[in-house]
Amino acid sequence: MAENQDSKDAPGSDNEKEESFAEMFEAYSAGMKENLRVGDKIHGRIISISDSSVFVDTGTKTDAVVEIEELKDDKGQLPYGVGDTLDLYVVAADENEIRLSKAIAGAGGLDMLKDAFSGAIPVEGRVQQVIKGGFQVEVLKRRAFCPISQIDTHYVDAPEKYVGQSYLFLIKKLTESGRNIVLSRRDLLEAEHKKAGDAFMKELAVDQVHTGRITRLMPYGAFVELVPGLEGMVHISELSWSRLEKPEDAVQPNQMLRVKVLRIEQGKKGSKIALSSKQVESDPWDRLAEHIRPGHKIQGKVTRCTDFGAFVEIQPGVEGLVHISEMSYTQRVHRATDVVQPGQSVSVVIKEIDLGKRRIALSLRDAEGDPWAEVERNFVKGQPVDGILEKQEKFGIFVRLAPGVVGLLPKSTLSRAANAAQIDRLKPGDPIAVTIESINAAERKISLKPRDGGDEEEWRRFKEKAENPTLGALGEKLARALKKKDE
Repeated sequence: MAENQDSKDAPGSDNEKEESFAEMFEAYSAGMKENLRVGDKIHGRIISISDSSVFVDTGTKTDAVVEIEELKDDKGQLPYGVGDTLDLYVVAADENEIRLSKAIAGAGGLDMLKDAFSGAIPVEGRVQQVIKGGFQVEVLKRRAFCPISQIDTHYVDAPEKYVGQSYLFLIKKLTESGRNIVLSRRDLLEAEHKKAGDAFMKELAVDQVHTGRITRLMPYGAFVELVPGLEGMVHISELSWSRLEKPEDAVQPNQMLRVKVLRIEQGKKGSKIALSSKQVESDPWDRLAEHIRPGHKIQGKVTRCTDFGAFVEIQPGVEGLVHISEMSYTQRVHRATDVVQPGQSVSVVIKEIDLGKRRIALSLRDAEGDPWAEVERNFVKGQPVDGILEKQEKFGIFVRLAPGVVGLLPKSTLSRAANAAQIDRLKPGDPIAVTIESINAAERKISLKPRDGGDEEEWRRFKEKAENPTLGALGEKLARALKKKDE
């Protein structure tokens, strides 16, 4: 038995190994911290990383865990690896688990508030209600106040939308043993925005294309937020290839917009970023020849009127000019606004294209049709016509025979008429009875004479002949004129 006892206590025996392990564990445990409490700040080393969590050595018998999402940077990447150290706060602790966070939340004492205040550590708060001047916020089971100007980085026009939401805040004021707590969320947001903006600016370069949110419109352009806290400006001339009177004609606040970086300039108050939304797309003039040719009839919109004509947008960013001489065949035009108005949709014919000078000549009257093209089909010599006196000149009287077709009753012819005095008393707009004396469609001239009884009788005989099908081409011509007159 003694031999057996001796063998048990011999060096290297199992009992000696168990005692050595126990001593080692006791020595290891003696160097560890006591159990952590909620609110404690720890400086721990990352020991492993999973898909959703980061495990941290807290210096106690229990390792801690923090959600990986809380540690990711603005690009959604985890900037830490195994072996890196973190400063975090205990937000939950029991014998089975310790949970960590970058902010203090839950319930806690005055010491936790003081630590958060002195160390500028974020605390989690829940907005309870809107009160005069700001919000009542619950932080660590205590009542706190956040001024309305400190709840966000922009002007707050609907405070109610923040009620019931939980945010991170910085304690800006802590007095009266925790009975007077003033918070700011804005300081945290601005710090985050600055960090994100600085990182963005390091990568930003001319000709890059980004998508941003329109924050506000001014008469001269639109401001676009590229990342939170960093804006660029799109001048009104760069909002669209089309001519704009105001930015609202192209974009609206809070709209997402793709923009191209034109310039990056350093100013006294920071970087100035010039953007363009129209240059994200190609210049419409570069592909114009693919779509239109001289002679094409297309639809367009009048953009502006001038003394010499009207500009018509025929494609986004492509305007042509309808000269005042090309506005109408049927009326004498003194001002473009006599025929069209800005914003009006019109049909035009392409007259000429000069891509080098970026000029397009358009015709409004050609799109409507030239009434003189049908003059010889609608009128014949000797035909009585009831016209409208347009104006009297020294050399004669202009008479409108049909829309766009005007004939001249010469003074020399009028003086020989029996009713010359009666015609002289007529005013513009009065009806006047005339007879076609001659037609020169090529030169757009029709000569007239006052109508008398003999003209009516002669025309009656022509009419009878026109109704005779054996008269051939002459009969057909007279028949067409008669039909047009009856219509």
